[in-house]
Amino acid sequence: MSKPSANSAAARDRTIRGIVSQLTSMYLQNRTRISRAVYITLFVALINRVRHAIQEQKAASVREATKRAEKSGTTSTADGEVTKKKKVELNREFFRSLLRLLKIVVPGWRSKETRLLISHSFFLVMRTLISLKVAAMDGAIVKALVKGNGREFLMRIVWWMLIAVPATFTNSMLSYHQAELSLRYRTRLTQFIHDKYLSQLTFYGISALDDRIKNPDQLIAVDVAKFSNSLAELYSNLAKPLLDMTIYTFSLSKSVGGEGVVFMSLLVQLSAHVMRALTPPFGKYVADEARLEGEFRFQHSRLIDHSEEVALYAGHEAEKDTLDKGYFTLIKHVNYILRRRFYHGFMEDFVIKYFWGALGLLLCSVPVFVKLPGQVTMNMGDRTETFVTNRRMLLSASDAFGRIMFSYREIMELAGYTSRVSSLLEVMDDIQAGHFEKKLVSSSGTENNEAVLKGRGKVVESSNIEFIDVPIISPNGDVLVPALTFKLTPGDHLLVVGPNGCGKSSLFRILGGLWPVYGGTVHKPPFTDIFYIPQRPYLSRGSLRQQIIYPDGLRTMRSKGVTDSDLLSILKILSLEHLIDLYPEGWDAEAEWRDVLSGGLQQRVAMARLFYHRPKYAILDECTSSVTLDTEKVMYDNAKALGITLMTVSHRRSLWKYHTHILQFDGQGHFVFTRLDADKRMKLEDEKEDLEVLLRQVPELERRVRELSEL
Repeated sequence: MSKPSANSAAARDRTIRGIVSQLTSMYLQNRTRISRAVYITLFVALINRVRHAIQEQKAASVREATKRAEKSGTTSTADGEVTKKKKVELNREFFRSLLRLLKIVVPGWRSKETRLLISHSFFLVMRTLISLKVAAMDGAIVKALVKGNGREFLMRIVWWMLIAVPATFTNSMLSYHQAELSLRYRTRLTQFIHDKYLSQLTFYGISALDDRIKNPDQLIAVDVAKFSNSLAELYSNLAKPLLDMTIYTFSLSKSVGGEGVVFMSLLVQLSAHVMRALTPPFGKYVADEARLEGEFRFQHSRLIDHSEEVALYAGHEAEKDTLDKGYFTLIKHVNYILRRRFYHGFMEDFVIKYFWGALGLLLCSVPVFVKLPGQVTMNMGDRTETFVTNRRMLLSASDAFGRIMFSYREIMELAGYTSRVSSLLEVMDDIQAGHFEKKLVSSSGTENNEAVLKGRGKVVESSNIEFIDVPIISPNGDVLVPALTFKLTPGDHLLVVGPNGCGKSSLFRILGGLWPVYGGTVHKPPFTDIFYIPQRPYLSRGSLRQQIIYPDGLRTMRSKGVTDSDLLSILKILSLEHLIDLYPEGWDAEAEWRDVLSGGLQQRVAMARLFYHRPKYAILDECTSSVTLDTEKVMYDNAKALGITLMTVSHRRSLWKYHTHILQFDGQGHFVFTRLDADKRMKLEDEKEDLEVLLRQVPELERRVRELSEL
């Protein structure tokens, strides 16, 4: 019974071997046709995949357009709703934003950036070709070693050392080009952002009229640099691996056969899809980390700006709690990212280094164990050379594919930086177009104010100042005055009075072009004809001369025909000529003027700045609160003598005599605009104060009358 079963097993074995041998023979006979069919199939599959990707992008575009159409018309959120943050992913929005930024950092074909990219590409190709040559030389060196040919071995070593010179030079040039590209990208983008940020008062709109960007300084100083570095690295980390994979795969297919490369590629693609599905959203993590970094930095800068107030309130413990909370929120997020990177890195290393490495060893062994058509008989040295060369090329190809896989994470990080930088550009575009989004926190509710806030009035350039039914809006969305109407002509000096929060500052923001006109018509002179002096004037960094002529520069001052002697005469009017003698450099002395000068001196310097510019209109916001009455008289008399029409916010009775009109707000939405008779108003105020004193005495007199009545 055992003999027949053994014979049948041997027969089956011979039958299986025969079938395998027959199939192998048929495959080898038709190998070229089968390879062509496989390549054509892969090419068609690639085209079909690209077509599906394009269709998905078009569908996503339609969906985004529909969403924008549904959300159109909502410019502000009055009920506390906040627009959802954009998801950081590789979608149409990312490519649109990246293309916009690319047009900024690479402005044209003749730009220096383009020349750097071409040169960078040349060295990338050179590096790959040198790597191919080095792989072949490695195989030849090992072959000479196996054969025991010392002379040939030493010659191969000498050639290997010689080729190291162009190889190391090429690597250094690649590093230099990457760093130079990053620097050029940052320079282009920073200059572009500065041009937009410091034009049309965009910097003011971002901080005061719109709350989508909380920390523009973080975006401009840090995120732009990170975006530029990430973009420069991405080109090198994508272009070279793609080039390496193409050339090494082609070389391997000639050595081990195309079917082996195709089979391995399919397994690699399958494992790559699994890895991609398990890859965390690192782009979103990076964007959130940058946002938390910016918020933490903003909290510190806010503490610096308000250090005096915090110190007076002894609020250091409360501020410490706020800073600690911001820091630990950031650290918690960073630790979460580190944990996700650990698990993802473990998976990537196992698949890329070991699983793909095992597949590579199987592929490199094909010429040793399988005789391919057209392959000559090889001895031990030839087999060793072929194996080492193929192994080197396979390792380089695997490394290239691994870098492509790692680059997906880098692309997601680039997507995070792209999202933040493009958001800044979009917000600046919206602000320059007059579109603002601000979360309103009104004391009386903003539901009834939405119609006013969505409206826009008309601004007409004129030599006079005239408001016709213009609503005055507070920063938090309250309608302070529903319709303000008044008119001033040159020489009509206006005094503006009223309680805090009644609309005085908003009125002057409209005149200065800082605040949008929500309705009615405003006739006002151009921006250059209106000069604003706040209670605490701004003193720039620079020389003493710069404090007087700000925002003009020295060249502009000279072009106006103004000399240092003219500036000295202005200082003498305000008794400031001693400032020049305080420093050996005189007009060119530089200091932290806000710390050096007292409050009264700062206000006098600001008035000297007004005398230098000699505008048609001047807005004076409590600008004499720290000076004496004599200095105040000099300021106002000289300003009026220069033909400057004054608009003053102050409650000091000493200023009434310098004005011809008064605009008085009551804080309830009403106002009174009339001519100001200083003497008459002074008498009425005196009489009012006397009556108030008498009224305060009435309760005491009544009490005394009751006591006398009881006797």
